[in-house]
Amino acid sequence: MTFKVRILTLFPHAFPGPLSESLIGKGLKNNLWSLEVFNLRDFALNKHKNVDDTPYGGGPGMIIKPEVIDTGIKKFTGNSSPKIFLTPRGKPLNQKKSIELSKNKGLDLICGHYEGIDERVINFHQLEEISIGDFVLSGGETAAIVLLDSVLRLLPSILGGSKSLFEESFSDLPLLEYPQYTKPKIWKNLQVPDVLLSGNHKKIDEWRYKKRIDDTKERRPDLWGKNKKV
Repeated sequence: MTFKVRILTLFPHAFPGPLSESLIGKGLKNNLWSLEVFNLRDFALNKHKNVDDTPYGGGPGMIIKPEVIDTGIKKFTGNSSPKIFLTPRGKPLNQKKSIELSKNKGLDLICGHYEGIDERVINFHQLEEISIGDFVLSGGETAAIVLLDSVLRLLPSILGGSKSLFEESFSDLPLLEYPQYTKPKIWKNLQVPDVLLSGNHKKIDEWRYKKRIDDTKERRPDLWGKNKKV
């Protein structure tokens, strides 16, 4: 079954962008997932294709008008896929959420721009608000690509349920992934840890698990606080 992605944006040429590359891009070519992109200006109500206006209450920037977003969202009518608005105000995207979203039949994404979109259209259509981090971008397009990359790679038809998916950072436990090495054995006088050359898979697993814990404690103490049962 094809995973259907539909995007509402002011900048349709931003897509598929980097999603056209690697295994995800191959999946798009092979119709494992599909992409429809709708230009918000096509739903403007005047000949000048204006989609925004000044905010009530004053302040800088412009707000995308509710009727423009509403008309665009009606293109999604009858689709049971989650309708997601990318915004710094949203709940943080994490691996658990990406896995949850990957189990749907598709995703409908709304990309904001300027100072955002009218709050009433968010409430009326019960849009799910998601943030990719505690920072602000110039628009939702980059955030949409990040979200889609994190979701599409989890589709069984893309990576085939690879075991590596379950050993990555945040996948099985809220821990970072262990360090990785490849040939040559010695590079710039730096050697691969002996345990990885031992052939003792039990010892290797123990070493990797310890490194996940040690690296999480050192690099992400905020994440380590969630690991009391590890």
